[in-house]
This record gives sequence, C-alpha cells and structure tokens, in this order.
Amino acid sequence: MKILVTGTAGFIGMHLAKKLLDRGDEVVGLDSINDYYDVNLKKDRLRVTGIEPNNIKYGQPIKSINYPNYTFLQLNLEDKESILNLFKDQKFDKVVNLAAQAGVRYSLTNPDVYIQSNIVGFGNILEACRYNDIQHLTYASSSSIYGMNTEMPFSTSQNVDHPVSVYAASKKSNELMAHTYSHLFDLPTTGLRFFTVYGPWGRPDMALFLFTKAILEGNPIQVFNYGEMHRDFTFVGDIVEGVLNVLDNPAIPNPNWTLETGDVSKSKAPYAIYNIGNSNPIRLMDFIKVIEDCLGLEAKLELLPLQPGDVPATFADTSPLEQELGYKPDTPLSYGVGQFVDWYRNYYNV
Repeated sequence: MKILVTGTAGFIGMHLAKKLLDRGDEVVGLDSINDYYDVNLKKDRLRVTGIEPNNIKYGQPIKSINYPNYTFLQLNLEDKESILNLFKDQKFDKVVNLAAQAGVRYSLTNPDVYIQSNIVGFGNILEACRYNDIQHLTYASSSSIYGMNTEMPFSTSQNVDHPVSVYAASKKSNELMAHTYSHLFDLPTTGLRFFTVYGPWGRPDMALFLFTKAILEGNPIQVFNYGEMHRDFTFVGDIVEGVLNVLDNPAIPNPNWTLETGDVSKSKAPYAIYNIGNSNPIRLMDFIKVIEDCLGLEAKLELLPLQPGDVPATFADTSPLEQELGYKPDTPLSYGVGQFVDWYRNYYNV
C-alpha cells in the first residue's frame, strides 16, 4: 500500500514509519518540524529512516538514503493548498494522522496553537481524504479525552463531553469531525486513544524523559499530586502494533446501530474508536522506583499538588481492540523503561 504518515519526525511517527517500511509498504512522511521541543532530536529521528535534515526544503519531497520506498516532506497541516496538492499528486491508499500539537500543560498557555494544528490542520486532512478516495484514515486521539470521567477503566462506550484541557478538547473535536466525514462521505475513519506512550526516542516533555534526565543530573524531579497519580503507561512498540492492526482493518458501518442502544465508539457510518493502553495503571511512585532500578540511582523528590488540566488516573479498557482485532498491548513496564534508559544513555553519551 501507499501510505501517508503525518508526524514522522515525532516519537510515534518515526517508529510507525520504520515499521511500515520494514514490512514493504510505500510511505510518504510529513512533519512541520516545529520547535515545541528540541528540533535536533526530531532531526535525528528523521535520520533513523534515512532522511538527511540538512537537505530538507519546505514543501519539496526528499528521498530516504536507506529506504527506496520512503519520501519525506516538511509541511504544516494548516497549509491547506499544499496538503490538497500532495494528496492529488501522490494518490495515497491510506492515511495515518499522528501530527498534532501535543502536551496538556502547554495548552493552558498556548491554546491557539492547538486550534490551528489539531483542529484546522485535521480538517484539512479530512478534506483531502474526502476528495481523493482514501480507503481508511487512522488518526491519533488521546486518553486525555476522558477528562472528568472517574469510572475505571476508561471505556470507549463512556461519555467524553467534559474535557479538562484545550488539548483534550481538540482531540474530542477530531473524533466528532471524523464521524461527520464518515457519515456524509462514506470515509472510513478510526480514532485511537493512546495512553501515556513511552519508550526509546520519546518526547522530552514526558515524565520518563524528564525524570531520567533529572536523576542522572542529580536534580530533583517534580512529582505531581504528591505521587498519587496513576498512569496506564504504554510502550511505543505496542502502540505501533496497535496502529498497524487498525490500519489494516478499516472501520465498517453497523447498519443496526442506534444512538439509544449503540456503543458511542461505533456508528451506522464507517467509524470506530479504540483505546490503546497497557490496561495496567501504575502508581507514579512505583514508576519512579522502576526508573531508579534501571538507572541504579535514587531520585530526589519535589512533591507538588495536581496541576490544572491533569487527571489523577488513567486506565484503558482495551477489550474492543482484543475482541475485534485480536490485539492486546502487553509489554512489561520494567522492560520498556529499561529500553528507554539504554537509549537515553547511548544517545546522550551518559
């Protein structure tokens, strides 16, 4: 298949692009390469897939030196004309949209960025899919979408109308927009609610990266909600396998579905929503202990209250993913954190 993957200079996008290329798909990667975090890390991710960042010019395709079936472009999702032209020229079979402005706390002070990238940009992707016979659009949603929900585990059958951050609201908007296009234009769309993804090449604004860096440098780590946070940490390899399973199985309509009796993650339209998480919430203090064990060092703790936009716990119900696609994430935390620590020490020569 010929697949567009947006966000391929990003954490999950790099791993997904490499997996698709290794299995023989033709891939076109797209990323804005913005400066939300260290651009050099993004450039080094591109190098993993054979793209030389120094040769990149905005809007101009560049071929991989490692994979003859990989092409990359620097583009902004908000650049509607360029996005529409790209789809028209390349004639993709399927699309995976991972590009987005990430981060809950950043959205408290920079909401406009989320509106432009995550809503306007996603709207451009939907329009391009609509006019170019895309067989399936798979896109990243987030566990943040559950907002004020307190019923555990988080299920895709639950109401998610009470987000607590602009980031979460933007992801909820994506799901609503996708359903509308599935309904009106028969475009198969599947949204994936990712739960706290971690692993090698991870984002510097995420807890594992921040904690590892601080512990190695002898600095205190900020522990919010006084350590009484629980997160469903999910290894990036499990996320990628989940995306592949979904990508290869486009959403199908359920003609018997009704709003009164139906699962809100399905529809009469070709539309679906799945959680992808490890289904094993870990207490933050236990997470820190695993990092300490992998590093062979003890953390200095700065205990702080729960931050605005954060939720105290996440826990994924992945039973629909298991029942319908036969897939369940299962990488143990100790293994995944060990993989990250090994990568971090090697990458930063620590």
